[in-house]
Amino acid sequence: MELDLDAPYEVHPQVSLRAEPFGALAYHFDTRRLSFLRSHDMVEVVKALAGSRSVRDALAAVGVEERRWPSFAKALATLERSEMIRVRAATHR
Repeated sequence: MELDLDAPYEVHPQVSLRAEPFGALAYHFDTRRLSFLRSHDMVEVVKALAGSRSVRDALAAVGVEERRWPSFAKALATLERSEMIRVRAATHR
């Protein structure tokens, strides 16, 4: 599955992020999955998703260089598959 950079995303409501020296741990309370966000830039992008109109806007807001967007999109797609983030519906705003 490929992540749509123009779609609005958010952290799943059952996910908690815990800051760590390497980035953050994301824990999903329903699925009991644990994911490692291995860079502070990725943590900032994930946090920025809820306040951004799209993934593209979140990446730009955090200041991620466009040449790095494909690697972020791949990592975010993995987070989506593990239900750490989800597409934000209009009712979730």
